[in-house]
Amino acid sequence: MPAVSKGDGMRGLAVFISDIRNCDKALDGYSKKKYVCKLLFIFLLGHDIDFGHMEAVNLLSSNRYTEKQIGYLFISVLVNSNSELIRLINNAIKNDLASRNPTFMGLALHCIANVGSREMAEAFAGEIPKILVAGDTMDSVKQSAALCLLRLYRTSPDLVPMGDWTSRVVHLLNDQHLGVVTAATSLITTLAQKNPEEFKTSVSLAVSRLSRIVTSASTDLQDYTYYFVPAPWLSVKLLRLLQCYPPPEDPAVRGRLTECLETILNKAQEPPKSKKVQHSNAKNAVLFEAISLIIHHDSEPNLLVRACNQLGQFLQHRETNLRYLALESMCTLASSEFSHEAVKTHIETVINALKTERDVSVRQRAVDLLYAMCDRSNAQQIVAEMLNYLETADYSIREEIVLKVAILAEKYAVDYTWYVDTILNLIRIAGDYVSEEVWYRVIQIVINRDDVQGYAAKTVFEALQAPACHENLVKVGGYILGEFGNLIAGDPRSSPLIQFNLLHSKFHLCSVPTRALLLSTYIKFVNLFPEIKTTIQDVLRSDSQLKNADVELQQRAVEYLRLSTIASTDILATVLEEMPPFPERESSILAKLKKKKGPGTVTDLEEIKKERSSDMNGSAEPASVNASAVSTPSPSADLLGLGAAPVTNSAPPPSSSGSLLVDVFSDSASAVAPLAPGSDDNFASPDLASSEVVSEEPADTVHDADELFHKFVCKNNGVLFENQLLQIGLKSEFRQNLGRMFIFYGNKTSTQFLNFTPTVICSDDLQSSLNLQTKPVDPTVDGGAQVQQVVNIECVSDFMEAPILNIQFRYGGTFQNLSVKLPITLNKFFQPTEMSSQDFFQRWKQLSNPKQEVQNIFKAKHPMDAEITKAKIIGFGSALLEEVDPNPANFVGAGIIHTKTTQIGCLLRLEPNLQAQMYRLTLRTSKEAVSQRLCELLSEQF
Repeated sequence: MPAVSKGDGMRGLAVFISDIRNCDKALDGYSKKKYVCKLLFIFLLGHDIDFGHMEAVNLLSSNRYTEKQIGYLFISVLVNSNSELIRLINNAIKNDLASRNPTFMGLALHCIANVGSREMAEAFAGEIPKILVAGDTMDSVKQSAALCLLRLYRTSPDLVPMGDWTSRVVHLLNDQHLGVVTAATSLITTLAQKNPEEFKTSVSLAVSRLSRIVTSASTDLQDYTYYFVPAPWLSVKLLRLLQCYPPPEDPAVRGRLTECLETILNKAQEPPKSKKVQHSNAKNAVLFEAISLIIHHDSEPNLLVRACNQLGQFLQHRETNLRYLALESMCTLASSEFSHEAVKTHIETVINALKTERDVSVRQRAVDLLYAMCDRSNAQQIVAEMLNYLETADYSIREEIVLKVAILAEKYAVDYTWYVDTILNLIRIAGDYVSEEVWYRVIQIVINRDDVQGYAAKTVFEALQAPACHENLVKVGGYILGEFGNLIAGDPRSSPLIQFNLLHSKFHLCSVPTRALLLSTYIKFVNLFPEIKTTIQDVLRSDSQLKNADVELQQRAVEYLRLSTIASTDILATVLEEMPPFPERESSILAKLKKKKGPGTVTDLEEIKKERSSDMNGSAEPASVNASAVSTPSPSADLLGLGAAPVTNSAPPPSSSGSLLVDVFSDSASAVAPLAPGSDDNFASPDLASSEVVSEEPADTVHDADELFHKFVCKNNGVLFENQLLQIGLKSEFRQNLGRMFIFYGNKTSTQFLNFTPTVICSDDLQSSLNLQTKPVDPTVDGGAQVQQVVNIECVSDFMEAPILNIQFRYGGTFQNLSVKLPITLNKFFQPTEMSSQDFFQRWKQLSNPKQEVQNIFKAKHPMDAEITKAKIIGFGSALLEEVDPNPANFVGAGIIHTKTTQIGCLLRLEPNLQAQMYRLTLRTSKEAVSQRLCELLSEQF
């Protein structure tokens, strides 16, 4: 065939288009079809087509299949929802749907689904369900109708009405034609996710159909058998449908489902009937979906263990995808109390995968699984393997591994010297990926643990002697030696001068923040080691410090030099004394890892583990931090009626203050913050000089007093904070999205507080969600007196954080500075909602999207008393709904979170297990972040 030049081709196209424009309108059907088909081809070549649309619409009224097919094809591709012809098109489609001709009905349904516009949904969403459930509709049309309705529901769910057809469509699961069952299952699964109550009868039918499939031979379903696997796609769809619901309550249905799952697991052990990859893919697709259902139900220990063992076999499979999926599924299994021990038996295989896998995504899943299966029995082995892998790990996952190693080392440390060694080794191996939260945390723990301080000082001193040290190691070394260098100064190899020279040799290689920290260490040395005071003053006096281009370094050098020159030994000892213990709160490392991975990921599995012990700063905390001995309060009247506050420290208050102040907040045990050693005037936050001296992050103490803070989640009145100088009480009330809080400050001493300045601080994110208006207070608080501050609160939108109350004042010439969390939490804007059982579960099913539900399984922290539980749920803000849950031992509640911009409905369900001393808390709201926050707050109450 001779070649055609581009110019000739374009001329031919122009002539063709001209012929079409000028053609006689009296074309027969074949000619119309031919020209419309050519127009469609021209459009597919990339040319705009602005004519011929009417001819295509005319083809829809033809009685010939080929002409009607081309007309619908043209409409599906070229006509948009704003076309002037849309009414004519809709009329043609309605005629075909009413024709009862299965071929024409199929073409019309395909066109509706292909266009899938909101206009199509408005026109046909009411008609298609009728076709779907009509008794005389042919199987092929039912298939098309189900998939067409699914398409419209996905694009415009609000336009698809729920009605009588919903109960009838469920029975399509019993249809003899497996194609209809497959299409109907896809539709029902999507509908059940939004309206589970409407389709709950599908569970028994799905189990029945699944049972018939898995027990049939490959020859029984010949048309739907794929490489010797009977109806694999339908099996997968049925298993996914069952994951929309909890385990069946009917024992017969539950037993039949268990048999199905056991059969699927048994078939996985059988020799393959074909060596082709299609056979193994289909077989494994059903198996993994069955395992997902077993994990979702989390109620059959035997099935969970068998699933774990089956996944363990896949860990060594030659197929990379299977290894990946097995690791991913086992991460979820590790969170179940029934299968955690079974998962641990595969630790060696997982470690080997970490070392030998070529695919980085599989290695990352192996790291996730090691993290999920870790407990006290294997923590040291897992941490050691992670550290070994870290040296050669891909750069993209190093930071995540560092965070996980730091969390595991802290959480499961029994020997704290091991913890210190691990973190220092972590910094040595991957210092660039060690975030500030990691080295802050190790400093906090060392300061809070008397028994590890000497070892930490010795270890960090030895680590600093390496020729090349990472800057994070210099930070840790500077801080720890500045606090505890005296504990190793008796050894000639680590004398004060050697310690100073070692740190100063790193000084010029460090960034400005690290140099600032080292200058603080030097002034601490002046107090710890007077014999090297002159050497340190010479360094501070040098031009490189006093005339430094950085203002912060210059100011520190000037002030520290002046302080070391004019201050007496006693003043230096007071200003530069050892840091007090840090208050306990959630590890910032864990918070960072959750933020990095996002909610609902493997990092959250630690929150669900059943047999986990508290972290190393929980039950194993030293007496100086966690002691709960009750101090004797001053006899007084409870003027505010705020009740008692728990004790957070065993240090008794000074006897001199006992008779000077009426205890306006409590007539029982008080919560006393720890005093710094050797000072009656100082308390947990350092005084002005000390605050200036040690201004690095680890010393930035916020008295969040988590135990007290969480007690305010379910109550509005009480003592928020108390030490030997100051007592802070609260009274608050909330209505819808507005609230008012009265804060009472009591001076427990006989001396005036001067420049008394309380400030409420909100982060940038919190400021956009919460409007707080505070009224000023008198800057002078007389001894034994109290002042009141009013805070007006408006909730604009949902929020996660709590505002910080910062208080500064002078007492006896000493500057005091402390911060506490204000218990303004999202649940304060709860309004209880009474609901019937039917309404509750209907709404519960509507909120079944995975992103709308948050569930937490946790160990009971307090005695499981039903009356106390009821009181806490009511105090949380929701209505306690009686006789709603089928299990009378469960508690359910409902309420609405009111904000200025929106209202968020919330349903909760608390299921206690008295035998295991555990709870399962489930919250469902229309916003994932709200569900997560409310679940966190309420979980702490039990």
